[in-house]
Amino acid sequence: MPPPPSPLKLKQSSSSIQTLTTTATSAQDARLLVRETLRISASLASSEPNLLPLDTQTQTPRNQLGLLHHDQDFVSSSFRLICCEEIDGRRWNYVAEPDSSPGTFKKGSLRALGLHSPQPPLDGLMSFVRSYVVPEGFPDSVIPSYVPYMTWRALKHFFGGAMGVFTTQTLLNSVGVSRNTAAPGAVAINWILKDGAGRVGKMLFARQGKKFDYDLKQLRFAGDLLMELGAGVELATAAMPHLFLPLACAANVAKNVAAVTSTSTRTPIYKAFAKGENIGDVTAKGECVGNIADLLGTGLSIMISKRNPSLITTFGLLSCGYVLSSYQEVKSVVLHTLNRARFSVAVDAFLKTGRVPSLQEGNLNENVFRFPWLKEGPVVLGPRFKDAFQEPNVYLAIEPFFEKERYVVTYNPKKGKVYALFKDQAKSDDILKAAFHAQVLLHFMHLSFDSQHLSQKEKTGGYLNFEPTAKDLEACIVESCNMVSTSYGIFKSKATEQGWMMSEAHLNPGRARLIK
Repeated sequence: MPPPPSPLKLKQSSSSIQTLTTTATSAQDARLLVRETLRISASLASSEPNLLPLDTQTQTPRNQLGLLHHDQDFVSSSFRLICCEEIDGRRWNYVAEPDSSPGTFKKGSLRALGLHSPQPPLDGLMSFVRSYVVPEGFPDSVIPSYVPYMTWRALKHFFGGAMGVFTTQTLLNSVGVSRNTAAPGAVAINWILKDGAGRVGKMLFARQGKKFDYDLKQLRFAGDLLMELGAGVELATAAMPHLFLPLACAANVAKNVAAVTSTSTRTPIYKAFAKGENIGDVTAKGECVGNIADLLGTGLSIMISKRNPSLITTFGLLSCGYVLSSYQEVKSVVLHTLNRARFSVAVDAFLKTGRVPSLQEGNLNENVFRFPWLKEGPVVLGPRFKDAFQEPNVYLAIEPFFEKERYVVTYNPKKGKVYALFKDQAKSDDILKAAFHAQVLLHFMHLSFDSQHLSQKEKTGGYLNFEPTAKDLEACIVESCNMVSTSYGIFKSKATEQGWMMSEAHLNPGRARLIK
């Protein structure tokens, strides 16, 4: 083989040499990361679940993911595989760089390497659209007649929306809008834009999906608060008439979102009251009562308005009555399912008293102020691996405790939350057990927090803002494992006796899974 050609020698200043050196180093790091990704994807099918070096000795032309490999371009690497993760068919490898001490890894070296091909833009757009227009799990989550029904329903609303433009313009003409300087057509368009903005808000909020079934109390109360907000914005148009269109659009968005929550949660609530097959009758009578009360309230407001009361004072008093009634309304609903909020109440009561609360007690103690779309609670089910673990050493230290389980539970001190990760073999009961274990670990973390006599300012809303030592965290996990092994079956039995229905679907867990 001929010797390699001698490199060209160029005279450079010290600053340019430093710049070139930095650029070369960055390029080498980038090539290293790309080659590691290719190497991991090539060895994924044959790699063991334990720690494996990320180097290969044989050339592989193409793996199952369609990635090309050229081993002659690979560089030696000491990164090792920690675990694999899958979400909806897409996979990631988590790797870390070993430390000088055997069995440990450098802090901050954990990396996520995607093993899936980039999603085509069209597929991403279709997935985004499907999340708004079809139920989760479609088409398996509905019967075949759902598609023709929704097709004809969409056409009906299409023609109805088109007719609404002409009817609105006619109504405005009838009440004398044409006498003003503004053209009646322009006024009608502004009115249609206001209503259109509300429909867009209604459509966007529909993405909450299954939360309308499981967190319906929280969503129903939040919808009523939005209704009051929209009413307040409508009143603001009197003080700022020049901002009528944007204010009216904002108010309509809020009120239409409230309408979505009311409509979507109505059937599950009435279903909780019905005995047997009388859900239709219960719904009809409930709507009749609501309409009668609405008419009475309208008549009262007409009588009050004739005396020219203070608009702000009257609106404030009526709003307080509305919000208080809404709160008591959702608190009076007794549901048999254990969503996350009621599951937390049941497990917490079981750990403190040894008994599971009744249906009435559990629903009464449920927190309806925690809105599902804002942020997750102190317990996260089915998260990404990178959200639960920032350091590989923590995962490797606690993973042996869950070797016989189909889940892993941990506490992340940086976020103050407990995370329950599911393995790919996890079934419905495994997810329920993981949720129970997460609540138990949170209970022990609270006890550890209280034992250190920390300021109560560091503990708000169930979140813990302190960082336990590795030994303390391991002790809490061991204690929680012992508690779960002896008490999970007892908890399930007592919950069934009280009439609770337990299902992993009611907890609405994430879809991430750890793969061996």
